[in-house]
Amino acid sequence: MQAFTNERDKSTIDELWVVEHPAVYTLGQAGKREHILNAANISIVESDRGGQVTYHGPGQIVVYTLFDLRRAGFGIRELVVRLENAVIDTLAKFGVRAKSRRDAPGVYVDGAKIAALGLRVRRGSAYHGLSLNIDPDLTPFTGINPCGYADLAVTSLQKLGTEYTKTAVVESLLQSLTHQLDTSANTRSDTTDKLR
Repeated sequence: MQAFTNERDKSTIDELWVVEHPAVYTLGQAGKREHILNAANISIVESDRGGQVTYHGPGQIVVYTLFDLRRAGFGIRELVVRLENAVIDTLAKFGVRAKSRRDAPGVYVDGAKIAALGLRVRRGSAYHGLSLNIDPDLTPFTGINPCGYADLAVTSLQKLGTEYTKTAVVESLLQSLTHQLDTSANTRSDTTDKLR
């Protein structure tokens, strides 16, 4: 992502990268190790994204949004709102009512976080992105204060009893992101060949 952002120019097509990470805790630039309560056997990686600490692992979809803000004509706060809205729109398609919080970026269902955001802007372009809990083991979240909030509940589509397929959720999320970012003409979305 850093290399892509450093090397891109005005004509570079924006990209959405979809991945599923092995179990890892990531600390954002503002991340404080005191928010890692018990890492157990999970690796800790320092990241140049914004935000505190979060967990990534199998069953959670991460979408990296490599996006030219200058070309789009809006700033980081609006990008956050558009990413949150894409997740909210996607969840609605699966019968889940979700909302964002101005004081704590991300997407929530009945007060429990189901999607997290962490971004970085360099040279007028954003990278990093969002994570959506589809069917991960939620236990590792108890080893941290998610996003720096003690006792923050975390949920997933599976925990909510939602009917879904991972492929359908990813396809819906990419469609919602493309719509929210209004980048259908200048964004390439590459999904992994194998989603668990």
